[in-house]
Amino acid sequence: MAYILNIKDREPVSRLPREADHPENEGHLLDAYSEAIIAATRIASPAVVKIKISRPLQGRGRRQQPGGGSGFIISPEGFIVTNNHVAEGDSRIEVELQDGNIYEAAVTGLDPYTDLAVLKIYTSNLPNVSFQNNDPVRVGQLAIALGNPYGFQCTVTTGVVSALGRTLKTKSGRSIDNVIQTDAALNPGNSGGPLVDSRGGVIGVNTAIIYPAQGLCFAISAGTAEYIVGKLIMEGHVRRAFLGIAGQYIPLPLRVIHYNKLETVSGVRVEHLERSSRIDNHSINKGDIIIQFNGEPVTGIDSLQKLLDEETIGKQLEIGILRKGRKQMIKVVPGELMEN
Repeated sequence: MAYILNIKDREPVSRLPREADHPENEGHLLDAYSEAIIAATRIASPAVVKIKISRPLQGRGRRQQPGGGSGFIISPEGFIVTNNHVAEGDSRIEVELQDGNIYEAAVTGLDPYTDLAVLKIYTSNLPNVSFQNNDPVRVGQLAIALGNPYGFQCTVTTGVVSALGRTLKTKSGRSIDNVIQTDAALNPGNSGGPLVDSRGGVIGVNTAIIYPAQGLCFAISAGTAEYIVGKLIMEGHVRRAFLGIAGQYIPLPLRVIHYNKLETVSGVRVEHLERSSRIDNHSINKGDIIIQFNGEPVTGIDSLQKLLDEETIGKQLEIGILRKGRKQMIKVVPGELMEN
């Protein structure tokens, strides 16, 4: 029996034993954790695929350079999400399903700016998973990564969401905003696989790790991925505007919300500015918080990126910002984001 000291009368007072104090209950806690992972894996793993890449090498003999990664099926008709750096180039792409069947895949669309790609295999009635956007992702929640590290098919690793709102630079030189950081172990071959929650919903697309650090892994958020994937399926590419800024999600203090009578509780803080003849962003300052774009509320990076569509390229538009805690309306002219 454990005791604590009652400060008022200085007499020992017994503390009622908690359920968790009993060693026999530790097994129940472990079982609950295990069951969550097992259930999520059962839902998501049938949709995870192994991607095999054969890239021709220049020179005598034109040998094939093997490569690969992971992906996941998002529709019964065979649309597959993976990373751009897995699928890009003049490559022959094969997709191996969990049942062992292998199909040749065609590239539906590539987007180097978010390191996302969509492939298509021609079959039907395939197991698939969905992007999870109904509930916000929270730091500390369970994160489960599925993929094919070093070719070991359908490997499961677990961890937590370590941080949100990270910025990650891609091979194209563009920064991907609102990236999820996790400590669920990733290795070469995991690229393009899903990061799922305890219910098997996709919360991110695994894309990068930092060498030689341990537990620093990154995934493109489901909100960004779902929007880009939809564009790639419908149009084959993503034509987008840009403001020449790098930003970070930021919650707004209540006093600022009330003082300015805002309808939003968060925005995008400008961390970096790029000046260019193709855009007019000279009215924006580093440290400004963007809360409105062309009459629509901006609550975070995902919402701003969705508003910077092809219809806004080259047009003078009004945006709402917070500068030193006060709302202002300024004019900008977005340019077109061009591939390098």
